[in-house]
Amino acid sequence: QVQLVESGGGLVQAGDSLRLSCKASARTDDSAAVGWFRQAPGKAREFVTVISWGGAATKYADSVKGRFTISRDSAENTVYLQMNNLKPEDTAVYYCAAGPWSLVLLSKPPYWGQGTQVTISS
Repeated sequence: QVQLVESGGGLVQAGDSLRLSCKASARTDDSAAVGWFRQAPGKAREFVTVISWGGAATKYADSVKGRFTISRDSAENTVYLQMNNLKPEDTAVYYCAAGPWSLVLLSKPPYWGQGTQVTISS
């Protein structure tokens, strides 16, 4: 079992930056990738980005390419999401999740954090 804890959310203005953290209790064979997802009010949860623990492969949703950067600190079992040039439409609850790479891309990873609120004011 893997437990994930997010932190770093908050209220900022458009154009500002935030860095989210996702601390994993362990790295296991079935949690080789860590992704970030978000869910805005009244909308479905959507994939944002993913990174693999081993090779640092990454993938981004088109809506965040060039603005968001995912990274990992394997020694600390922590994944970061650096979000720059934030827009009001980035407002959502952000979740980190871990699982096999393919399941993360399908938005079906087995392990999820509790989420952290990100609010961008215009």
